[in-house]
Amino acid sequence: MTTELDTRAWWKPDDSGPEILEVTLGEMLDRQAALHPSRPAVTVDEGAGAGGSAWSYGELRDAVDEVARGLMALGLRRGDHVAVMAQNCAEWVLLEYALAKTGAVLVTVNPALLRDELAYVLGQSRARALIFAPGYRSNDIAAALQELMPDLAGLGDGRRRDGTELPGLELLIGLAGAPGFAMPFERMCAGAVAVTPGELAARQAEVQSGDVCQIQYTSGTTGKPKGAMLTHRSTVNNARLTADRGGFGPSDVLLSAMPLFHTAGCVCNVMTMLVSGGHLVTMDSFEAGRMLQLWDAHAPTVLNAVPTMMTRMLEHPDFARYRTRTLRKAFTGGTNIPPSLMRRMKEQTGGDPLILMGMTECSPVITLTSPDDSFEEQLATAGTPLPRTEIRIVDPLTGAPCAWGESGELCIRGYTTMAGYFDMPEKTAETIDSEGWLHSGDLAVLAPTGHLRIVGRLKDMIIRGGENVYPVEIEECLLDHETVSQAQVVGVPDPDLGEEICAFVMPAPGVQLDPQALQAHCRSRMARHKMPKYIQPMDALPLTANGKVQKFALRDEAARLVASGALVPVPR
Repeated sequence: MTTELDTRAWWKPDDSGPEILEVTLGEMLDRQAALHPSRPAVTVDEGAGAGGSAWSYGELRDAVDEVARGLMALGLRRGDHVAVMAQNCAEWVLLEYALAKTGAVLVTVNPALLRDELAYVLGQSRARALIFAPGYRSNDIAAALQELMPDLAGLGDGRRRDGTELPGLELLIGLAGAPGFAMPFERMCAGAVAVTPGELAARQAEVQSGDVCQIQYTSGTTGKPKGAMLTHRSTVNNARLTADRGGFGPSDVLLSAMPLFHTAGCVCNVMTMLVSGGHLVTMDSFEAGRMLQLWDAHAPTVLNAVPTMMTRMLEHPDFARYRTRTLRKAFTGGTNIPPSLMRRMKEQTGGDPLILMGMTECSPVITLTSPDDSFEEQLATAGTPLPRTEIRIVDPLTGAPCAWGESGELCIRGYTTMAGYFDMPEKTAETIDSEGWLHSGDLAVLAPTGHLRIVGRLKDMIIRGGENVYPVEIEECLLDHETVSQAQVVGVPDPDLGEEICAFVMPAPGVQLDPQALQAHCRSRMARHKMPKYIQPMDALPLTANGKVQKFALRDEAARLVASGALVPVPR
């Protein structure tokens, strides 16, 4: 007899895989350094002429301890919020660990943020200290800080602030090329002599696994960014369970350009390699040619990259020159991973797909593909929940559990969920309900086997003439056409049907797109109500700093083009 519980899309947590440890990030580093002091731990490439850094596990621990003692010498306490605003660099890696050891909270800041955005993050997070790069690409960070805080002009090197603008921000520490108002990072490290190793050990012993170790700001595409508070327990254990599912071990080398200010970098890269005893090779920012050079030099077994990065490397004119058949896993995540791309990755690099579904608020990995699944099964879903993670699918309007195979909102509960949004109790209550379920905003379908398939975002779903249309289905169809490299589908206002469908499409190298041929391709595979009314060729898509497509920007652009008459329907 089938019960109501049997028919509900509700995956209960299992206890397979590693047990949850009450451990801090600093303790995990010390363990690995004691066990494997000479094993390569991290290599950071900072571009031509900029050099880089490389540490074994023993060397990494020693360098981290020096930075931690330098931070303590400045008077930073357990629980203080310390913002780090820089591209991937050696100092970023050291600070992630050092702040964790001192019990301070790392506030990650995207170095592309402009003045007003930066002011918001520094103020809302109540940062006591800021460690920053003077500039990032065209963004003059030092100048933005001087505009925000006029008192900096007369501030001597290393002095504490006591100004009226951002009054809680007392300390500014600058990386290479630091302006005069900031203490150079090297001078901060030199101050470590004032704090003994025993004093650091005593401070580290005070830090608990349940303490917040990071505040990660969400993208803020709908309203002001929110600071998700992640704990040592949630992030380190998420890395452990992810590494276990992926089969990561001491022989693995993970290559990635994912930004460290994002959980894809500081957890999925830094922490997963730490807990597995592997070697992380990272770079300051993504550039396809340079990443291929690192691939050739380090022979990675795991590549962590978003689909756009993979596409750019595969389509690089010099791809065939490099040694790239070294992969065991092609590690990626998102709501639209083109199966055709992952097949190309397997064919040209040897890497099996390792596809995750995650979100910052979940530390971040929720589901991950399994090596026990067939290759086609690995392509078709975002995998199954990690051990000790509970998920269910609910009706977005009523909150009632959906049936297996029925589309609804994905909800998550367990050790992995954030401690809340910093200083935003109302927003926290909107996201985490009274029963502890975190509402993701993702539309998903869950099979009785636990396999999860993301069909879109609640805000991305297109309602055309009363029919629900999921962009990911149309995007996957377009990507199956040989002339298409990338595709993104959004809804645009329509006076008759409420919304119509617009596809932004990037051509494959050396070809020209034919919108009528693409629509015919869709017509042969999907119901008529899913046909894109508009197909707009694009040379590039708007991306976030970590390489994800900004759908909100595409929606705005589509609405503008339709309203101006610049975008016309494809003849059917």
